[in-house]
Amino acid sequence: MNIVLWIAQGTLALGFIYSGWLKAFQYEAAKRSWTWVSDVPKNLVSFIGLSELLGVIGLILPQAANIVPVLTPTAAVGLAVIVLFGAVFHIKRGEYREIVVNIIFLALALFVAIGRLLE
Repeated sequence: MNIVLWIAQGTLALGFIYSGWLKAFQYEAAKRSWTWVSDVPKNLVSFIGLSELLGVIGLILPQAANIVPVLTPTAAVGLAVIVLFGAVFHIKRGEYREIVVNIIFLALALFVAIGRLLE
């Protein structure tokens, strides 16, 4: 089970590093990648991106270093909340393709949170 959880954590980390980096530091590239970015204040987009990047650190580092490993499921829950808010936002805008990605990442984040809490 530990290996499956690490695979899920790695998958989440890669996805959130990509999206978080674009949102936080590559605003113009984010606008080209996602239409919604143009309709949201730049500071909010940057905040979401930084939150995702910090979540990635919390998702990997505490578990890998075995220093306060309870932070890993906590970070997974935080990322799940970000994704859930994103899904609601996309539902309101009728962006159904984006919702599929949100559901996949929500499921992965909840799987990691529950799996690490129960271990």
